[in-house]
Amino acid sequence: MNLSPSSTAPDGPAASFRHELYPYRGDAQYLEGTLGFIREALDADEAIIVAVPPDRASLLRDELPDEPQVTFVEAATAGVNPGRHVAAWTAWMSERGEGGRPVRGIGETPWRQARSAAHLSELRYHEWLLNRAFANSSAWSMLCPYDIAGSDEDALRSVSRCHPEIRKDGRSLRNDGFLGVEEYAFDPLADACDPFQELVYTRGDLSAVRSKVAQCAADAGVPAEGRSKLAVAVTEIATNSVRHGGGQGTLRTWTQDTTFLCEFRDAGHIPDVLAGRTRPTADQLGGRGLWLAHQLCDLVEIRSTPERGTTIRLHMDVPQ
Repeated sequence: MNLSPSSTAPDGPAASFRHELYPYRGDAQYLEGTLGFIREALDADEAIIVAVPPDRASLLRDELPDEPQVTFVEAATAGVNPGRHVAAWTAWMSERGEGGRPVRGIGETPWRQARSAAHLSELRYHEWLLNRAFANSSAWSMLCPYDIAGSDEDALRSVSRCHPEIRKDGRSLRNDGFLGVEEYAFDPLADACDPFQELVYTRGDLSAVRSKVAQCAADAGVPAEGRSKLAVAVTEIATNSVRHGGGQGTLRTWTQDTTFLCEFRDAGHIPDVLAGRTRPTADQLGGRGLWLAHQLCDLVEIRSTPERGTTIRLHMDVPQ
């Protein structure tokens, strides 16, 4: 990684939002970087939000007794699906940043708890999307600790591509390996596991889509509660295919390890990369289908380009 000193964030649309990666090794180094970040915020009378794993939260709490500017939040309340995390940070920021008060966040993604290659890919994608979601939030900055113990260079390089800056020796350094707010390339979706079930649907086929998914999910061992959630999610996604994807789509379902997947393909294009990740407003017309899918499913993968159309995969965990 090529690092050069910078007193500000990189040029471009993300310049107002400071988004720093902090590679660390061991508890002492963890505390050195995070406490330094917090001290900067305290000196500037900024609010601090800490969303880290429980063991890391305990380390910080021991060093910050009764500090009113620091708020610890349970990161687990956002759920395992990274597609819910932009909305969670937006809510936490709004609560602590009343009146335009600057807010700093420490958000440590649980990389080692990734459930699958797809989950790991979506965690990285979420880190990059933060730059788009908060590009114009000049009063907002985030430090992302990353435990390099046992991590290889390829993994660190993949994560660093999502961060405009890297913290080292108490300083914020420009990360020349950052892809930029417009340049992220999707990780390609893995092939569907064979055998899979397939159904081409069009207008009037929503009942057939729901029935197909319900039967396949039951056969895969998805509990009744999960099947009920899927019924809502697949209705929303299939309806969007018909309305915005050329009038028809293709459904595939299969089981992979301990996950049941529903894949929807159509000819439409979703230009907004944040679609479904921000909470719809009360007066918003449309746009709730993807939001509901993210709230109901354990993971949602979206790949959409004008040339290839849209593929959406809904994941539901199957109890072992």
